[in-house]
This record gives sequence, C-alpha cells and structure tokens, in this order.
Amino acid sequence: MDRLADLAATLGPAWAWIVGGLLLAGAEILLPGIFLIWLGLAALLTGLVAAVAPLPWQGQILAWAVLSLASVALAVRLDRQRRAEPVLNRADRGVIGREGILAEAIVGGTGALRLDDTYWRVGGPDLPAGARVRVTGLVGTVLTVEAV
Repeated sequence: MDRLADLAATLGPAWAWIVGGLLLAGAEILLPGIFLIWLGLAALLTGLVAAVAPLPWQGQILAWAVLSLASVALAVRLDRQRRAEPVLNRADRGVIGREGILAEAIVGGTGALRLDDTYWRVGGPDLPAGARVRVTGLVGTVLTVEAV
C-alpha cells in the first residue's frame, strides 16, 4: 500500500491525467460514438509527458489540448481511409480481367456468364453461348465483356 502512495506522490499531477484518461476511455463504452476515446488517449499521453517532464498546470492543459487535436485529427484521417474503400459485399472486386465461358449467348447486347458460383448479366458484342470472354468492366451489376 505504501508503494502505491509513493508512486502517486512521485507521479503527482501525472496520476490525475492518467486516471482522467482511463475514465474518458471507460466513458466511451457507456456513451455512443467514438470521440471520448481520443480525448482519453490524449489525457493518458499528457500524464506520461507530465511524469517524464514536470510541467506547470498551464503547460499540462496546453499539452492535453494539442494532443487532443492531434488524436482527433488522426481519428478523422483513419475514418476517411476506412470509408474510402468499402470491403464487404463487393463481389465485383475480383472479376475484372477474369476470363470465362458464356452460359447464355449475348444477343442484342445482353447475355449471361458464370464465374465461380455466380451468374452475371453481361453486356458486349453478340456472341454465341460457350464463347470465351474476358471481363473488361462493370456498369451497375452488368459486366462488360469482350471476346478472347
């Protein structure tokens, strides 16, 4: 118990920042959103800075403000990267460039192609069923193909 008191005395105000950071991170679990975790991270980092380099209270608040801005900016950047390229439910992702055999003839610009376990509507030049084609693009849910 004395060790804990000695540690708290040694850390001084840094201890308050660390506890505050943990409380903010814990509040993130109770409240919807994803914002308090970044402020909590900034408070934890401020506590570590205050433990290593003793700062006056004004310097600690300034450090927390700067670290909060930096951590929120990092969160925004990570969120933009995550939203830029959706990964789920993108069956078309691996079909462009693949070759296959037409399941249905392309007549009047439309037909069908089976790739793996999926039948795709295709558009392209008129070709008979069984013709070998390469997928060159995607318009909505219709694959664009050309004869190989």
